[in-house]
Amino acid sequence: MADDMEGLQMTTTRFDTYRHARYAWDDEVAGRLDPVERLVYRSNLLGADRRITNTGGGNTSSKLRMPDPVTDDVVDVLWVKGSGGDLRTVSREHFASFDLARLHALRERYERSPERGPKTPAEDAMVDLYVHAVFGANPRPGSIDTPLHAFVPFRHVDHTHPDAVIAIAAAADGRRLAQEVYGDEVGWVDWQRPGVELGLQIAAACAARPDLRGVIMGQHGLICWDDDDKGCYETTLELIERAGRFIEARAAEAAAFGGPRVRALGDDERRRLLVEVLPRLRGLVSSERRFIATVQDDERVRAFIDSVDAPRLSELGTSCPDHFLRTKIKPLYVPWHPDHADVEGLLTAVEDGLRRYRDDYRTYYGAHAPAEAPAMRDPNPTVILIPGVGMVTFGRNKSE
Repeated sequence: MADDMEGLQMTTTRFDTYRHARYAWDDEVAGRLDPVERLVYRSNLLGADRRITNTGGGNTSSKLRMPDPVTDDVVDVLWVKGSGGDLRTVSREHFASFDLARLHALRERYERSPERGPKTPAEDAMVDLYVHAVFGANPRPGSIDTPLHAFVPFRHVDHTHPDAVIAIAAAADGRRLAQEVYGDEVGWVDWQRPGVELGLQIAAACAARPDLRGVIMGQHGLICWDDDDKGCYETTLELIERAGRFIEARAAEAAAFGGPRVRALGDDERRRLLVEVLPRLRGLVSSERRFIATVQDDERVRAFIDSVDAPRLSELGTSCPDHFLRTKIKPLYVPWHPDHADVEGLLTAVEDGLRRYRDDYRTYYGAHAPAEAPAMRDPNPTVILIPGVGMVTFGRNKSE
C-alpha cells in the first residue's frame, strides 16, 4: 500500500499531485467571490473534470448565514444545486435556496408520518412541500437530493459520481473494499433511491460517527463534507484520488480485463474507417430521433474495448444508475474483428447488433415497466463499442 499513498502529506491529508482528479482551486480567484459565488466556483471546478461526475449529475451545497428579507433576522440558508443544470456550467440561477430551519421542520413532520419509508406516499409528498421552505422567493425548484445536503451537519457538501469511487461502490464486495481504502474515515450506505430516507440514513451515519468525512452510497456515488468550502473541495478530490490509486495498484498486478483480444488499428486506419462508417452509423441509430456523434479512441478506452473480457463485461450494464439516464442500461458491443479493417463487414455487424439491441431493450422495458410508466424511450443504443476502433457515443447535442 506504500505506493498507493505516494505524495500524501500526512499532516494535512492532501495530495501533492493528483492522477485521478484535477486540482484547480485558486485562492486568488475564490477570494474575490461572495459565498454563493464560491459555491458556483467550486461546482464548476468539480464538473469540469469528467472523471468526477457525469453530465447533469451530482450536486453541491453550502449552508450560509444570511438576513431574512422580511425580518432582517440572520438565518441559516441552504444553497443547493436545483433540478436541471450541469455542475460544469451552472451559475447562481441554477441553485435553489431554502430556510434550513424550515427544511428541518419538514423533516420532523415526515418522521411523524405513521407510514413513512422509501417510495411511500409520505416520502414522495415531501418533494412538493419543499416550496414552503424556499428562501428569498427563489424560483429554482429543489432537487430530490435536497435532504442529502440539508440533513448533513456540516456547512459544505459535495455529492459526485467519480469513476474511481463508483468502481468500488458498484463492486459485489464494495463495502469491504471501501473499508480497505478509507478505514473508518468514510461510511457506507446501501443503494436506495435518493430522497428523504436516504438523507436520514446519511444523517444517522454522521450522528453515529461525527468524525466521518463522507459516505459511499452503494451503486450510486460519493457524498462528503467540511465546514470550509475549499476544505470540502479538497476532501472530494482526496477521496477520489485514494480510490484511484487503490485500483491502480491492483490493476498493475494482473492483465486488466483479461488482457488484449484484438490489436488496435493505427491512427490512419482508424480515421479512414470512421470517415466511411460514421455517417451510415449515425443514420442507423437515428431511426427515431436525430443524433450527433462523439468519438473517443484514447488508449484507456481502447484497452477495455479490445480486451478479452469486454464482450462479457459490456453486457453487465452500467455500474451507476445515474449514468444510464443517458447511456441506456448497456452499450452495444459490436462483434467485429479489426484485422482486415473491413468496412462492409463492420456495417453488417452493426446492423445485426442494432436489431438485437432494440429487441433486448423492448424485452427489458416490457419486463420491468409498471403500468403507469411513460412510453418506452428510443430503443437505439447511445454508446457503441467497436473493437480496434474505439467508442462512439450519440446524443441530441454535444453535452449529452
